[in-house]
Amino acid sequence: MLSPVVVIGAGLGGLAAAVRLAAAGREVTVVEALDEPGGCCGTARLGPYRFDTGPSVLTMPGVLAEIFGAAGQELRHWLPLRRLDPSYRMIFEDGSRLDVLPEREAMAEQVRAVCGPAEAARYERYRRLLEEMFRLEWPAFIDADMTRLRGLARPAALLRLAALGGFRRLDRLAARHLRDPRLIKAHTFQALYVGLSPRRALGIYAVIAHMDTVGGVYFPERGGMHAIPVAMAALLEKLGGGIRHGVRARRVETDGDGVTGVLLADGERLPAGQVVVACDRLAAQRLLPGPAGDWRLRRPRHSPSCLVMHAGLDRPPAGQAHHTLHFGRAWRETFTALAAGRPQPDPSLLITCPEPDGEAAPHGQATLSVLEPAPNLERADWGRLRPELEARLLGRLAELGYGDLTDAPRLVLDPPAWAARGHSAGTPFALDHRFTQTAWLRPSAVARRVPGLHFAGMYTAPGVGVPPVLISGRLAAERILEETR
Repeated sequence: MLSPVVVIGAGLGGLAAAVRLAAAGREVTVVEALDEPGGCCGTARLGPYRFDTGPSVLTMPGVLAEIFGAAGQELRHWLPLRRLDPSYRMIFEDGSRLDVLPEREAMAEQVRAVCGPAEAARYERYRRLLEEMFRLEWPAFIDADMTRLRGLARPAALLRLAALGGFRRLDRLAARHLRDPRLIKAHTFQALYVGLSPRRALGIYAVIAHMDTVGGVYFPERGGMHAIPVAMAALLEKLGGGIRHGVRARRVETDGDGVTGVLLADGERLPAGQVVVACDRLAAQRLLPGPAGDWRLRRPRHSPSCLVMHAGLDRPPAGQAHHTLHFGRAWRETFTALAAGRPQPDPSLLITCPEPDGEAAPHGQATLSVLEPAPNLERADWGRLRPELEARLLGRLAELGYGDLTDAPRLVLDPPAWAARGHSAGTPFALDHRFTQTAWLRPSAVARRVPGLHFAGMYTAPGVGVPPVLISGRLAAERILEETR
């Protein structure tokens, strides 16, 4: 008889692993310290308002659909999604605006109207380049198990990626094909998703722009992004898996042959032949046996953090897109400041205003969430910065036409708040994706000296973001299923 599996953490990675295992007939228990599933994909309430406190959109929905498909279920029956149109709106410092649309002709027309016909032609060529890079990178870096030799990229794929510019710096790759600074910004700001400036991120991360601009951006019809882990948890329970909310793991127990179980904080012991640790990897070190350390974590380099302001509005802003990116004037200085542990001198802001679903706000009202990239706890004194940056952010929002939000119901999350939620260094973006923390050099998803101990989440490959985290969970489950056949 196969031994039970315990998953520590009911975030997207842990739930992806648990659903895949339960769908294969394994006995699975998830232990979660919080009172609800979701982890980083969480939710919060402030009076009558509900906010997503993690990701604000879903890209590559096929990754999520594949997890439901492994259980013989269709995602649309559990979680109806709608594609956002536009995917997001970019407003530049000169007042010009570019809406990002997934269809080739529609997007080329947008570029033609804003940047001219010559740049539109260059954009179409660059789009084809990104599509080819994505086809190469998906099996080689994104959907590959980096714990195994067969997960190593084939030399031919690496050579072709190099020829396409994948190992150049991202800003140089974009500038080689595009001329308009606005369009270059539109295809390089995504470097912040991986914790780096476009001058430091590798060109391979240009595929993030491909996922957004070509693959489309989606959002649940009801319940916000938190509806994703809620649906996954419901599926897990339908499959016979269990989730123990409000329960903390104290230690992963082992013997000479590997994992034997998980000891909980209340003294209860859950027997297990395999364990998936799917929470903050550095915070989880206290749970692990001595041999489970990873040399890649000796000098971790964390991503910058963010200041997020959630506000309840008495009416929806007219004509507002779900996502609007307001670029500041100081583009290069922004990244220099963040790398040095200073706030952005003239911040670029990501503003999320979901279409009302009847649950997130009272009828006729709306919610607004504003994200400003900011230094993490390792690099800044947030006791001093918090009031200064919050006041500046309120002023900037008023300048941008969002009104005076001084008296609006507000929930503000800063790096100390992220740390209180279990994020090392006060950043919800884990380790950055510099070369030495990418692919095979990212912390391993297996503890080679502790059989049966696996990892999932942002700290492992593929890395940060909803699709990569879901993939990490699925890969952990597939390793367990293979090793116990």
